Amino acid sequence: MNMVLKKIPYDLTVCKTENEYVPVSDLYFIGKTDEEYSLVCKTEDAPEDTTERDDGWKGFRIEGVLDFSLIGILSKISGILADNKIGIFAVSTYNTDYILVKKENFDQAMTALTEAGYEVI
Repeated sequence: MNMVLKKIPYDLTVCKTENEYVPVSDLYFIGKTDEEYSLVCKTEDAPEDTTERDDGWKGFRIEGVLDFSLIGILSKISGILADNKIGIFAVSTYNTDYILVKKENFDQAMTALTEAGYEVI
């Protein structure tokens, strides 16, 4: 299977907030548990009142809709990046997976994945 990875064209922030916050944005992920309220969003849309914040992320997604019966897709990508000493922050939606890496590692990540046979757009 030829996997296509699509770059996300803007910087991202991973943060925690005390209050529920939904950014006015075309891309964000919200996680709420009994311990925390987490948010991933465009850096420009991140709230001012974060309790913890980590800027400097870039991301890409696996293009298309992934069937739930597919096994090892995220594992393979994370393995390639781990072999290249690149950490990830992964978020999954119903349709696909999003992988974030620190900005300073993004070009190296794209090169490693291209060399492993992924098409990057």
